Amino acid sequence: MNSLKFRNITASVDDPVEAWPFEGILAAVERGTLPDWRRLAAAIRDDPFGPVAQQVLVAVRLSRPYGTTELFEEIVKGARRELAAAERELVAARVRELVKQSGLPRSEFAQLVGTSRPRLATYISGRVVPSAALMVRMGMVTDRARAAAHRMTRGDAPPPEGRDRRS
Repeated sequence: MNSLKFRNITASVDDPVEAWPFEGILAAVERGTLPDWRRLAAAIRDDPFGPVAQQVLVAVRLSRPYGTTELFEEIVKGARRELAAAERELVAARVRELVKQSGLPRSEFAQLVGTSRPRLATYISGRVVPSAALMVRMGMVTDRARAAAHRMTRGDAPPPEGRDRRS
């Protein structure tokens, strides 16, 4: 049996925390116990920028409950750091995939997208995240390189120099 009780709200403490109104989250932050806080923490880890995380941050800023303010702020920060690291790795994996699919040497790929080979290496490793525009350019370079490789395997002659390949 849960010791947390909601007053004057229609939600039940047994409902998923995502269904709790702000008043329920505030009650859990202020009067909840470790099992209630674990449920909130799990919802925050599942969606670090979602409504539960946002409402928990508002709740701790409003009530400043002794001991739990720092706990919940750190849970949100940690969940957001983990999400950012996972997203950074997804972008790095996509860059690696584009370079590989292009079939080009890294130095040539870097030159065609308008960066240096060392900078491309930082994108591949995930130390630096390229801009959205650069990601689009990488995709276009990969598409062009694959199309050129496909034409060459079919024996098609490359277009004359100075002519736009798309025309």
